[in-house]
Amino acid sequence: MARTAYRKGMSDGLPPLTPTPRERTASLLAGALGSVIVMLFLVGGMWALEIVDYLGDGALDQYGIVARDPDGLAGIFAAPFLHAGFQHLIANSLPLLILGFLAAIRGIGRFLGASLIIILVSGLGVWFVAPPNTVTLGASGLVFGYFGYVVGRGLFDRRILDIVLAVVVAVMYYSIIFGILPGQAGISWQGHLFGLIGGVLAAWLLRRRREY
Repeated sequence: MARTAYRKGMSDGLPPLTPTPRERTASLLAGALGSVIVMLFLVGGMWALEIVDYLGDGALDQYGIVARDPDGLAGIFAAPFLHAGFQHLIANSLPLLILGFLAAIRGIGRFLGASLIIILVSGLGVWFVAPPNTVTLGASGLVFGYFGYVVGRGLFDRRILDIVLAVVVAVMYYSIIFGILPGQAGISWQGHLFGLIGGVLAAWLLRRRREY
């Protein structure tokens, strides 16, 4: 017999049953497994695209974000999955896997929603702020976005696990904050800055609603 989701007398407005430790552990493990699968698929897809791009002599690079060009707006959704060579992709792959895994562990639905917000905020920020007609591509906006999302989730949701993950991420990756500063040639600080903003915004918009 399936376990009843609500206490006896739920018609009287009694609260849901509190999950047991075993149920919480099972839910967390299921979330971790789903997170691993999603991130391997995502990063694997980026590598497949870069191989295609390499074989095509960089033909996919034109689909990045072209700043201030109306036609370049379409690149907002393509740019995070494209890279300017394998070295660029290698630099992004490990932090993307780690931060993406931590961002997705609480649920794939929320993770996809957060990713969309990060892509939009980061992409539009690049399109408006980057020098005209420059082409920007790469997953670093997502990297900074997931960093901001995991830290923001700890601040806004205030659940023990989320707070612990936020502290771990802040300690491990605090140095990437310097990437939002302008000055490094060939580095899109705009994508980093607006990716971070998008991640924090996503954490706030997708925060757990408290009932009083």
